[in-house]
Amino acid sequence: MTEETATPIQEATLWSDELWTARVIKNEDDDGWAVAMTRHGDPEPALVGPWTMGRDKKNPKPLDAPAFHTLVKTASEVLRRHEQQLHAQLNKHLSLGAGSERIRVSLQIVPDEDNPHAVLRAHDESGESLGEARVRPDFKLNTASAEAWIGGGFQNPR
Repeated sequence: MTEETATPIQEATLWSDELWTARVIKNEDDDGWAVAMTRHGDPEPALVGPWTMGRDKKNPKPLDAPAFHTLVKTASEVLRRHEQQLHAQLNKHLSLGAGSERIRVSLQIVPDEDNPHAVLRAHDESGESLGEARVRPDFKLNTASAEAWIGGGFQNPR
């Protein structure tokens, strides 16, 4: 799609819809072709993969609707997995205790460029907040550090 219009592009080596653009490009690593899937507004492609040669064994196979939809699905999955991985890196939690005495301790890292930090939180089994503290972004959440924080009355760990 172009910036001026909302008309989808459906050319042999360029397809787009309201969210994605597929562009067949020369593969820099060999004599073949590749396809780059870029979500509109993103600076780089979410997916770059090999593309099939045409019948003449020189030019790329033209893009078509089924191929474009498969590429959109694959690129969306790549982005979803990347987001899940980032979420897992920035959010940790563990549970301590037993029965009604169980406490869930979580660590949420805030990757702010100017002021990176993390927030340590504790909740009881019913979800009620027991404590919260701002900590360094490199704080290591483990059983020992969580027990020490709980034992210290949920004061800011040093």
